Amino acid sequence: MLFGRVRGVAISTLKYPDLKGCRLLVVEPLNKKLERTGPLQVAVDVVEANLGDLCVMVRSREAALALPHKFVPVDLALIGLVDELKVRPDGEFDFTLKAGNTRYS
Repeated sequence: MLFGRVRGVAISTLKYPDLKGCRLLVVEPLNKKLERTGPLQVAVDVVEANLGDLCVMVRSREAALALPHKFVPVDLALIGLVDELKVRPDGEFDFTLKAGNTRYS
C-alpha cells in the first residue's frame, strides 16, 4: 500500500463503460514521512476523498479489485482515508491492541 495526497480532479469525456460514475482524482505519491516520491498520477476514487486528503492507495490488480466491477483496466485506486499517522523510528514496532468493540480487542 502507498500513501498519496489528493491534488485535483481529472475530467474524462470518454471512459471504459464500467468506470462510469467513478471519480478520477489526481494524486501525489508520498512516502511514510509524507515526502513526495514521484510525479502526479491519476487514481480511481473508491472512498469519496476530497482535495488535500491523505489517502491509502493500491496498485495493479488490487486496484481493479477495489471497484464494483472486477474486470476493469485500473492501475491505481484510493481505498482509504488516513485520520491519524504516527511515524516511529525505523525498527521500532508497537504490536499492542487498542481497546475496541471487536472480539479481538
